[in-house]
Amino acid sequence: MNLEPGDLRVSSQAGTAVGDAASGAVGRGWRPLTIAMVGQKGLPAKMGGVEKHVEEVGSRLASRGHEVLVFCRSSYGTGTPRTYGGMTLVEAPTVATKHLDAIVHSAASTLMALGRRPDVVHYHALGPALLSPLPRYLSGAAVVLTVHGLDHQRDKWGGPARAVLGVAHWLSGRVPNDTVVVSQSLADHYGEHFTKAVTCIPNGAPTPVLTGDSEFARSLGLVPGQYALFVGRLVPEKRPDLLIEAVLGSERIRQVVIVGDTSFTPEYSAHLRELAGDDPRVVFPGFVGGRHLDELFQRAGVFVQPSDLEGLPLTLLEAIANRTPVVASDIAPHLEILGAGSPAHRLFARGDVGSLRAALEQVLAGVPAASGDELRSRVLDHYSWDAATDRLEELYLRTVAARQGKPR
Repeated sequence: MNLEPGDLRVSSQAGTAVGDAASGAVGRGWRPLTIAMVGQKGLPAKMGGVEKHVEEVGSRLASRGHEVLVFCRSSYGTGTPRTYGGMTLVEAPTVATKHLDAIVHSAASTLMALGRRPDVVHYHALGPALLSPLPRYLSGAAVVLTVHGLDHQRDKWGGPARAVLGVAHWLSGRVPNDTVVVSQSLADHYGEHFTKAVTCIPNGAPTPVLTGDSEFARSLGLVPGQYALFVGRLVPEKRPDLLIEAVLGSERIRQVVIVGDTSFTPEYSAHLRELAGDDPRVVFPGFVGGRHLDELFQRAGVFVQPSDLEGLPLTLLEAIANRTPVVASDIAPHLEILGAGSPAHRLFARGDVGSLRAALEQVLAGVPAASGDELRSRVLDHYSWDAATDRLEELYLRTVAARQGKPR
């Protein structure tokens, strides 16, 4: 079963009556829900697909009258505001180490959430699913889990951590009232490993903000239109090392900028800098966000997504929305977005540095004007945060009604 971009498939139990209720039919028994979001690091979103996802759907749910509680890690940023985008932000304690940060925060957030008697406890990512039995069996709340990627397969984890995340993976297909995935490849995975149906609700594409200048890019020594851009966490499965190798082995690639920061992976980050050596073509600006990141997308000669493992990458959608030419590995989530590609959107063989280098050189040699407009229009039309929020709200209302044994 193939998923066209934006084909937000839901399980056969979903109905249209719930959508009608969500449009404001209070007289028929509908009321706003209290929704606890657990698993994200915090808001406002800086860098990270989970945080951006929660920010986009959470703010839209809040604008529809729902009470959205977003539990933020005490280690996130310099302080948590009380409200953001109509959502209530609640700081919960954590232990900011590689192996304890997510699980301690998820446990604290779950206990704090249950004290507020929410209608829905919505977990994000596999690790927090370890806590899902608590609200599922010890409260009346509906439990929803969104799987953003197969975290137990990520290279940054050692054997014990992978084993624990393997348990979370097992729970993710069994304990939640509803399991949501963000791509068809993830839906196929759950169809192969579990009997329970999942709901596929892809992420949305951003609305780009045109910057109109190149000052930040030039401040980094970048030549607009001539540099390759990587944006993401500096972790092994995203393969920025492969991109650096491709650049170092080419005399035709002028510059590459590696935007991102470590994710409890300091050794790998150090390895990337050692790999680049003193080659001035490789630039590490660290974390970049907001208008400066928009500028880097819009001035890049090509955006590169060399990952071995993804859920449904927001950075790829962001690049397409910004009209940035793209080179991406041929893994299933990228194929789901790009299809056969276009002259401006090319695929290379996963893990093949020669294939990546050749694709980069072809794109940087010049892309015909408007060659990617058809794919861009299709992506912007089908990957919609509004549509994703519609489907998630339908799922909440249906699941809460079933959980409480009465129509809503």
